[in-house]
Amino acid sequence: MNVVTQMDQKTLTVQSEAFANNGLIPGKYTCDGININPPLAIHGIPDGAKCLAIIVDDPDAARGIWLHWLVWDIPIKDYLKENSIPGTQGINDFGQLNYGGPCPPSGAHRYFFKVFALDNPIGLAQGAGRKQLEAAMRGHVLAYGELVGLYKRTKQWES
Repeated sequence: MNVVTQMDQKTLTVQSEAFANNGLIPGKYTCDGININPPLAIHGIPDGAKCLAIIVDDPDAARGIWLHWLVWDIPIKDYLKENSIPGTQGINDFGQLNYGGPCPPSGAHRYFFKVFALDNPIGLAQGAGRKQLEAAMRGHVLAYGELVGLYKRTKQWES
């Protein structure tokens, strides 16, 4: 489901001091490190925004898009600290209620940190899934932006 429509004129700029757009994500933020979310700076949040939502996913996963982090009802702020729980978290494809960092079984993958500025809080209970969040966001996205990071494991899965 695409929650960003042509009506969403404004765009957010999403950056991280940990890596550049289309740059390599440091191991610290992956399953090979301490597996914490990276810091994010968000610029261009429109005046009418009441909260933020974040979806982090990997479109290069063998079984389709793999969800790494789902968080909503984040109070409006232009900086999210690393290793933080900025809002209500949903269930990721690891079956957990937290940030699950990059952990590709082979090759380099892209990781999209998608940030949405919303005109109303979502109000979903903790543990909701991506489809529920996207349905709740439909028609409420004021601005959208993303940061793309790359990661390739130096260690491979062990049997």
